[in-house]
Amino acid sequence: MISTLAIDCGGGGIKASVLDEAGTMRARPLRVPTPYPLPPKRFVDTLRGLSDQLPAADRVTVGMPGMIRHGVVVATPHYVTKAGPRTRVDPGLFAEWSGFDARAALGAAFDLPVLVLNDAEVHGAGVVAGAGCELVLTLGTGLGCALFDGGRLAPHLELSQAPVRWGQSYDTYVGEHERRRLGDAFWSRRVRGVVDGLRPVFCWDRLYLGGGNSRLIRPEQVARMGDDVVVVPNTAGIVGGVRAWTLIRP
Repeated sequence: MISTLAIDCGGGGIKASVLDEAGTMRARPLRVPTPYPLPPKRFVDTLRGLSDQLPAADRVTVGMPGMIRHGVVVATPHYVTKAGPRTRVDPGLFAEWSGFDARAALGAAFDLPVLVLNDAEVHGAGVVAGAGCELVLTLGTGLGCALFDGGRLAPHLELSQAPVRWGQSYDTYVGEHERRRLGDAFWSRRVRGVVDGLRPVFCWDRLYLGGGNSRLIRPEQVARMGDDVVVVPNTAGIVGGVRAWTLIRP
């Protein structure tokens, strides 16, 4: 039976667990705050340190924020900053992360097969039904996005960096900083506005709202979004680590 070490890397925290083939956790999830500054070597060492506290696994799935193509980091907005999200970008870190082959580096560190995807894509792998056009939006430090077509992962769109209103990106417009500033009630209305605005863009069959802050969306706002919108638990970011291996395009 193949076991999977699944690691969910966010802007504020990194979580990990080991799962069996059915997606059942074999160990209680571990979480550490995301350390900053975070050059690639420290990132790899942090993930390796978490794995040392968990049962042995046969393969590794890593979800991390940003544009990841074939395991290579094209851009990662949080990890290039001096002290975490909403702080200044460090040019040295920006250079180190650009083009960093995360899959190769982690494969060497773990000496195991490694799959590296955007964190929302791994989250989506844990919840999609596999029929039609399914969009996954994760609400946490910022906004994550993953699109699935007939159960297959579509090319990644870094929607979080697109402008939405008042010069803000989606990342800042509905991210954790704005939620705290606005309060859950007003922030929930803002999330509903984003959903309404994106509906004609994607024409999804189903939209899944996940991430750590999805549970904070007010029920009345969820009800107004429609029956094709579902709120899913944040544990999908780890559970999806198993199924992600079957949903990627060959």
